[in-house]
Amino acid sequence: MPERYLSFSATVILQAVANGYGYGFDIMDATGLPSGTVYPALRRMEASGLVGSKWENAAVAKRDQRPARKYYELTRSGHLALADAAGRYRLAERNLGRIGKPASAKR
Repeated sequence: MPERYLSFSATVILQAVANGYGYGFDIMDATGLPSGTVYPALRRMEASGLVGSKWENAAVAKRDQRPARKYYELTRSGHLALADAAGRYRLAERNLGRIGKPASAKR
Protein backbone atom coordinates (compact mmCIF):
# COMPACT_ATOMS: atom_id res chain seq x y z
CA MET A 1 0.00 0.00 0.00
CA PRO A 2 1.45 3.43 -0.92
CA GLU A 3 2.44 5.79 1.86
CA ARG A 4 -0.38 8.21 0.98
CA TYR A 5 -3.11 5.67 0.26
CA LEU A 6 -6.49 7.39 0.30
CA SER A 7 -9.80 5.67 0.90
CA PHE A 8 -12.65 6.29 -1.50
CA SER A 9 -14.33 8.70 0.95
CA ALA A 10 -11.08 10.63 1.47
CA THR A 11 -10.69 10.88 -2.30
CA VAL A 12 -14.22 12.26 -2.67
CA ILE A 13 -13.57 14.78 0.12
CA LEU A 14 -10.33 15.95 -1.51
CA GLN A 15 -12.10 16.27 -4.86
CA ALA A 16 -14.78 18.44 -3.25
CA VAL A 17 -12.12 20.68 -1.70
CA ALA A 18 -10.30 20.85 -5.05
CA ASN A 19 -13.57 22.01 -6.66
CA GLY A 20 -13.99 24.89 -4.23
CA TYR A 21 -16.09 23.41 -1.46
CA GLY A 22 -14.06 24.93 1.33
CA TYR A 23 -15.87 24.27 4.58
CA GLY A 24 -17.39 21.26 6.27
CA PHE A 25 -21.10 21.68 5.55
CA ASP A 26 -20.47 22.42 1.87
CA ILE A 27 -18.22 19.35 1.65
CA MET A 28 -20.92 17.24 3.31
CA ASP A 29 -23.53 18.52 0.84
CA ALA A 30 -21.29 17.94 -2.17
CA THR A 31 -20.23 14.43 -1.18
CA GLY A 32 -23.27 13.12 0.65
CA LEU A 33 -20.98 11.99 3.47
CA PRO A 34 -21.93 12.52 7.13
CA SER A 35 -20.12 14.89 9.48
CA GLY A 36 -18.71 11.91 11.37
CA THR A 37 -16.78 11.01 8.23
CA VAL A 38 -15.95 14.45 6.82
CA TYR A 39 -14.56 16.26 9.87
CA PRO A 40 -12.27 13.48 11.14
CA ALA A 41 -11.00 12.96 7.58
CA LEU A 42 -10.26 16.66 7.20
CA ARG A 43 -8.35 16.66 10.51
CA ARG A 44 -6.29 13.64 9.39
CA MET A 45 -5.64 15.15 5.98
CA GLU A 46 -4.57 18.42 7.55
CA ALA A 47 -2.22 16.61 9.95
CA SER A 48 -0.68 14.72 7.03
CA GLY A 49 -0.26 17.86 4.93
CA LEU A 50 -2.85 17.15 2.23
CA VAL A 51 -4.97 20.18 3.11
CA GLY A 52 -4.36 23.45 4.87
CA SER A 53 -6.96 25.52 6.64
CA LYS A 54 -7.72 28.98 7.91
CA TRP A 55 -10.57 30.50 9.84
CA GLU A 56 -12.66 33.12 8.14
CA ASN A 57 -12.77 36.64 9.47
CA ALA A 58 -14.95 36.72 12.60
CA ALA A 59 -16.64 39.93 11.40
CA VAL A 60 -17.95 38.11 8.32
CA ALA A 61 -19.46 35.36 10.45
CA LYS A 62 -20.95 37.88 12.86
CA ARG A 63 -22.45 39.86 9.98
CA ASP A 64 -24.05 36.64 8.66
CA GLN A 65 -25.18 35.72 12.21
CA ARG A 66 -23.44 32.33 12.31
CA PRO A 67 -20.32 30.74 13.75
CA ALA A 68 -17.02 31.34 11.96
CA ARG A 69 -16.14 28.77 9.31
CA LYS A 70 -12.87 26.96 8.87
CA TYR A 71 -11.97 26.87 5.17
CA TYR A 72 -9.81 24.14 3.64
CA GLU A 73 -7.56 24.21 0.59
CA LEU A 74 -5.53 21.48 -1.07
CA THR A 75 -1.79 21.65 -0.67
CA ARG A 76 0.63 20.57 -3.38
CA SER A 77 0.80 17.16 -1.67
CA GLY A 78 -2.98 17.04 -1.66
CA HIS A 79 -3.15 17.64 -5.40
CA LEU A 80 -0.64 14.86 -6.01
CA ALA A 81 -2.45 12.44 -3.69
CA LEU A 82 -5.78 13.27 -5.33
CA ALA A 83 -4.42 12.65 -8.80
CA ASP A 84 -3.02 9.28 -7.70
CA ALA A 85 -6.21 8.24 -5.91
CA ALA A 86 -8.53 9.36 -8.71
CA GLY A 87 -6.56 7.17 -11.09
CA ARG A 88 -6.91 4.22 -8.74
CA TYR A 89 -10.68 4.60 -8.32
CA ARG A 90 -12.07 4.38 -11.82
CA LEU A 91 -15.57 4.59 -10.40
CA ALA A 92 -14.52 7.68 -8.49
CA GLU A 93 -13.54 9.43 -11.70
CA ARG A 94 -17.10 9.19 -12.99
CA ASN A 95 -18.73 10.14 -9.69
CA LEU A 96 -16.31 12.93 -8.87
CA GLY A 97 -17.14 14.64 -12.11
CA ARG A 98 -20.60 15.30 -10.67
CA ILE A 99 -19.12 17.34 -7.86
CA GLY A 100 -19.09 20.73 -9.51
CA LYS A 101 -18.24 24.14 -8.17
CA PRO A 102 -20.20 25.54 -5.22
CA ALA A 103 -22.97 27.96 -6.08
CA SER A 104 -21.37 30.71 -4.02
CA ALA A 105 -18.17 30.94 -2.09
CA LYS A 106 -18.50 33.43 0.75
CA ARG A 107 -15.29 34.10 2.61
